[in-house]
Amino acid sequence: MPPIIAVFGATGAQVGSLARAILADPERRFALRAVTRKPDGAAARALAAAGAEVVAADLDDPPSVERAMRGAHGAFCVTNYWEHLSPERELAQADTMARAASSAGVNHVIWSTLEDTREYVRPGASMPVLAGRYNVPHFDAKGEANRAFIERGLPTTLLYTSFYWDNLIHFGMEPRRGASGTLEFVLPMGDARLPGIAADDIGWCAFGIFARGTGLVGKSVGISGEHLSGAEMAERLALALGEPVTHVSPTPRQYAALGFPGADDLANMFQFKTDFERAYRAARNPSCARELHPGLQTFAHWLARNKSRVPVG
Repeated sequence: MPPIIAVFGATGAQVGSLARAILADPERRFALRAVTRKPDGAAARALAAAGAEVVAADLDDPPSVERAMRGAHGAFCVTNYWEHLSPERELAQADTMARAASSAGVNHVIWSTLEDTREYVRPGASMPVLAGRYNVPHFDAKGEANRAFIERGLPTTLLYTSFYWDNLIHFGMEPRRGASGTLEFVLPMGDARLPGIAADDIGWCAFGIFARGTGLVGKSVGISGEHLSGAEMAERLALALGEPVTHVSPTPRQYAALGFPGADDLANMFQFKTDFERAYRAARNPSCARELHPGLQTFAHWLARNKSRVPVG
């Protein structure tokens, strides 16, 4: 039997493509263990029908995570901050996965992570402190959690992801009509360029990492499909949607004042990506992602496939 890859969140947007890549591999280099809280759901049943082993586990239930790790050669570990908006819970979930992987003797862990922005700017120095001790909670907790894997001596690849273009479909970041009736794309980054990627391509890049064996163990790998400014994204949206789209760039504090859950977190995130644009972009070279996944999409390619799913109002 091929070595088992335990894929946490296998039915989700980011990780579903890794599950599909493992199953579609003509060389059958790995066996898929799809780890999900909902083993009876439609997505899990579809994976099982395609040949996956489906295992129930909850990141808030350490014994279930330990069972999911047993016998696995590799593990793709990811958390979903936006499900609960708690950095402390995210830290605990990452620690649960790292502890279980260590106990099970997993040979290769990929941890889907982001920068701890506090290594760049002291909390409160240039942006509001959030959740007691964070600049960007959903970044900082993932970055802090790197230690849970590294300090246990786990053979880990740190996978640094980018802005999901799928946020235009699922996260309320689609263009919206302004007072004049023209579509407006809001991105509070001025002229700075934003590394972005199709969520589907993250999983395929992760497969490329596993397929290299231990070659990227102990490495940090940053991936993106393309680096674009807000104006450039608006131009591509206009071409895809067939009508003008204007880029609007409020200040971070104006963006935070929109008041939706997590708005202050995202405002600080966009400020970080702007203030530290050079370092943030340098860590996410599209050529690296393309080596791992030759089918890597650009924003225009992603729009061609998904423009009908962008909920333009």
